[in-house]
Amino acid sequence: MPHPTGLQPNMAFLTASDGVRLAWRVDDFTDPWRTPPTPVLLLHAAMGSYRRWFGWIPQLARRRTTLSLELRGHGASAVPTEAQPLTVERLFADVVELLDHLGIARAHVVGLSAGGYVGQRLAMEHPDRVATLSLFASTPGLRNSQAGTWPAKAAEMGLEAFMRQGIADRFAPDSDPGLVDWFCRQTGSNNLPFIGRFVAHMASRDWEDELPRIQCPTLLVAPGHEPIGSHDQYERMQALIPDARLISLEGMPHNIGDAAPQACVEALLGFLPDAD
Repeated sequence: MPHPTGLQPNMAFLTASDGVRLAWRVDDFTDPWRTPPTPVLLLHAAMGSYRRWFGWIPQLARRRTTLSLELRGHGASAVPTEAQPLTVERLFADVVELLDHLGIARAHVVGLSAGGYVGQRLAMEHPDRVATLSLFASTPGLRNSQAGTWPAKAAEMGLEAFMRQGIADRFAPDSDPGLVDWFCRQTGSNNLPFIGRFVAHMASRDWEDELPRIQCPTLLVAPGHEPIGSHDQYERMQALIPDARLISLEGMPHNIGDAAPQACVEALLGFLPDAD
C-alpha cells in the first residue's frame, strides 16, 4: 500500500534460486565504533510487509543490525506464478539464500504469526543459522484453526472487506481506529489469489510433534485472548520445545505485533543476550 507521502522505504532485491525477486532491507543504528552483535532477522505475518514493523525497528536497530525480508508475494517481493512452489519449505529456503547472499552465518530470528512458521521450520532444518527464535502469535501451522475457510470467504467478499469483517479477532475494541483502518487497507492491498494460496497451504500444515527439534533458546509471546487457534497451543509449545520461555499478553487478540509493538519489543530485548 503506498505511503501517504508517496515515499516508499528503499528496499534492496535478491533473485531467489527459482527466479522470484525478493525485497529486503537492513536498518542499523548501532554504535559504529563497536563490533555489532549477531543481527536480528524479522519475518512478517501473512499479508504483511516491511512497514508493519513500524513500532519495532526504531528500537531494535539501535541495539542490533536489523534485517527484514518481505516474504515472496508480499510487499515489494514478486508474486510467484502458479507453477512456482509456495510452501513453508520454499519460504525458509528464501531466508537461507538471503543470509548466504549477505554473508550472515546466523541470526536471531523473529517471526510474527506466519512469519514464525517460517522461523520454526528454519530452526528445525537449519539449526546452525538460528541463534535464538522469537515467536509472536505463532503456532506450529494453522491446520487446527478456522483458517481453511478464509480463502473462499475472502474471494467472495474481497480481501479488505474480509479483514474488516473479522477485525475483532485481531484488535481489541479500544485500539486506535487509525491503526485498524491502516491495517485493513494494508492487508487488503495484497494479491488476493496469491493470499488464498498462501493461507490454504498454511491451513494444511501442522508440525506440533516436531517441535522438540527446535534446540535453540526460544521465546513464545502469546495473545492472552487468542481467537485464531487456542491459547493451549502456546502452552503445549512451551512444553515441547526444550528451551522455551512463554509470555502472555493478557486480554489481547491475535495481532499483538501491530497493536502492542512496545510490549513485544520489550519482551524481545529482555530475551536476547546482552552480547554474542
